Amino acid sequence: MTDAATRDAMPAPALERRDDMGRLVAVTWHGDEASDGSGSARWLVAVDGSACSLRAVAMVAGLAALEQGAGVDLVHVQPWLNKEAAESELARRGWTATAQARQLLDAASVRWRLHVVMGEGAPEIASLADALGSRGIAIGSRGLTATESLLLGSVAYKVVHLARLPVLIVR
Repeated sequence: MTDAATRDAMPAPALERRDDMGRLVAVTWHGDEASDGSGSARWLVAVDGSACSLRAVAMVAGLAALEQGAGVDLVHVQPWLNKEAAESELARRGWTATAQARQLLDAASVRWRLHVVMGEGAPEIASLADALGSRGIAIGSRGLTATESLLLGSVAYKVVHLARLPVLIVR
């Protein structure tokens, strides 16, 4: 899908959050059904488009399917962008990077919400899980590139140490 097709297919977010400078720092979409977050506890799954993150989505989709009405929160974290780039790129990048994850959940008939946030991966993931009252965090053991893991350290490793709730690491 081209960038133009992605933008055309991308619905408007249900929620937007801005920092004190007015910069867009987070957007949230609800899946096909409007979701107020009530009902059973939801898993938060970190998604970067890697094979490991998609396996984490599939694993949690299976768990959610066992519980009637359960849903999944997806989170995609983008590095810091300037104000102009955040306005034009944050939502598009997150929507595009999570397309396969959303398709997996739709195919499994699992309700989802997508949260795209700006910042450093591990702290944003752990903080969002706390804010949402998540049941646990599911994350792939490796991200998109091995080089990033060597240079930046493992996001999964950092999440394990920062999170105050269970973390499922999927290989």
